[in-house]
Amino acid sequence: MEDRTTTWPAHLTGDAAPLEVGMLLYEGHTALNLVGPYTTFVLAGMRVHLVAKTLASVVSDDGGLTIAPTTTFDASTERFDILFVPGGGLVHEPMLDPATLAWLADRGATASYVTAVCNGPLVLAAAGLLDGYRASTHWASRDQLARLGVEVSTERVCVDRNRISGGGVTAGIDFGLALVGHTLGEKAASYAQLVMEYTPEPPFDAGSPESAGADVVALRTRFMAEPDTALRDAVSHLVDQGSAPGSHPVRDGIADPGAGLART
Repeated sequence: MEDRTTTWPAHLTGDAAPLEVGMLLYEGHTALNLVGPYTTFVLAGMRVHLVAKTLASVVSDDGGLTIAPTTTFDASTERFDILFVPGGGLVHEPMLDPATLAWLADRGATASYVTAVCNGPLVLAAAGLLDGYRASTHWASRDQLARLGVEVSTERVCVDRNRISGGGVTAGIDFGLALVGHTLGEKAASYAQLVMEYTPEPPFDAGSPESAGADVVALRTRFMAEPDTALRDAVSHLVDQGSAPGSHPVRDGIADPGAGLART
């Protein structure tokens, strides 16, 4: 089977072999969770593999952006320098999928770096790859990650040895740049940041529950009730099955956004 992996010129790595990156693809991922890190990786000359169960295109959860995998679980390289999981509205599905978890556990055992952004760390936790590690996640998923026995960080990018994770959605760009800097150096990361013209100046101060205010947080809770419930139920299933070694409190005390909602 042909591997249609994206390869960019090694303009920053010289004669060195490019780092091999395996990025998990699944139905219902959030596009920017994938595209932000992907862009930083390829700009830094890394060789990126978009890996899924099959070569059938997958659809994101945010408007139906379609992305084609470049290889499959069975055909992918046996070892990646960087293993990556994006978050998404349907993240509960890979969390409970035996084939996905088996592939992650296998590749994660040999990867130099095991990484994720948004609620992607919950998939790593389900695969047993965050046992004894600290990780960041989307603010609305912190309590759920803690239920899986992970020490939860509120940092935008969290580095704990070879586990590197990012917060929600847009944090994927910061995560990608931090990981490039960590692996290839500041010059490579600065190059990627310059090409992307990444100088964020958000027009509103609403990127966290504290700054957005109660009304906007309530709006988010209302519209995300279904995926929040599905995620909470998936975590409960894993805990009931004994897949979570313990639980840790979320240090900033942000409440579970699904607390008090009726289950469906």
